[in-house]
Amino acid sequence: MIRLENVVSDRGSRYAVSGGPVDGRAGVDAFLRDLKRQKKYAKATHNTWAAILTGEGPVRNDDGESGAAAVIVKMLEREGLTDCVVVVTRWYGGVHLGGDRFAHVVTCVRAFLEKWRKAG
Repeated sequence: MIRLENVVSDRGSRYAVSGGPVDGRAGVDAFLRDLKRQKKYAKATHNTWAAILTGEGPVRNDDGESGAAAVIVKMLEREGLTDCVVVVTRWYGGVHLGGDRFAHVVTCVRAFLEKWRKAG
């Protein structure tokens, strides 16, 4: 598992990214359960995630951050990364970020992919 905290801070909102290999949808669910065992992740405003599973295709959940999971899926598709879940966590800071939130998701996923390539 890769976990990068404090990837982006903007107007009070903080972002982190986590991810790792999974075996099917059950593996995604287990990964999310494990992540949320840490209180700060369980209390996060959004844990947006996506994965491209062999035999199933893309699965994702915006967790209230509308459209953010689609950004993760597109990046995973471009990378050709399957059977790996990526979770972008946001702790809301009280100020709406508008379209900047998508840029922050991209920054988080890029940081994850860079770390993934180095580890792989």
